[in-house]
Amino acid sequence: MSSDRRIFLKTAGLSAAALASASSALHAAEPTALPLDTVAEELEAWEQARAETWDTSWTKKVTGKHKAMFDVPEIRDGVGIFRAGIWGRQYTEVLKLAPGDLSTVIVIRHAAIPLAMNSEFWATYGVGKELKLKDEKGKKWAMSNPMLSNASTDMQNSFSALLLDKQMANGAIVLGCGMAFNQIVSTVAKQDKLKPAEAREKAKSFLIPGVILQPSGIFANVMAEEAGCAFVNAV
Repeated sequence: MSSDRRIFLKTAGLSAAALASASSALHAAEPTALPLDTVAEELEAWEQARAETWDTSWTKKVTGKHKAMFDVPEIRDGVGIFRAGIWGRQYTEVLKLAPGDLSTVIVIRHAAIPLAMNSEFWATYGVGKELKLKDEKGKKWAMSNPMLSNASTDMQNSFSALLLDKQMANGAIVLGCGMAFNQIVSTVAKQDKLKPAEAREKAKSFLIPGVILQPSGIFANVMAEEAGCAFVNAV
């Protein structure tokens, strides 16, 4: 487990047992965005994206008395995702809140966009190798999204409840940056030798179910704030 993650989880109050079970869930060098080959390719992908109808109906679900949006622009051992879960747990326990009193919005953008993709994408397109991210044992490149509960089978409940899919199951709204998603489209187009429109449709099939793409992460941030969310720089 990286020092950043260990310090954060200890500060958050997780048990020693949970820390042990979560150890090395993601061994990583500092991540960088998946590269686009050329500026022309990026512009072509964006032209395809502009034709989409963007779903902003999620704003109607931001109805809790307490609302927060967690901005996640870097992978950084998943700390941004964990912070969203820790906030929800602390507010619920300390303030004795009922279900529905909280609204959590997580915006995955910039270099963190691979966290919005399912484990099949990670395995098929070598995300771990591309971003120099190791698996839970720290010996091989990660072959699954470490923020999903199927990434490891030995995580205890106190830790696994903070993973992205578990938070979504509990009502968290997760938004993906459409501009950063162009990086994913580019990766699919290059490896599978597809045209931009075909690559975009295939790339969308790898999104974690329930993740809602927005024109950009900043667009999502501002909409969440307009819906009443406190802004949290989560990374």
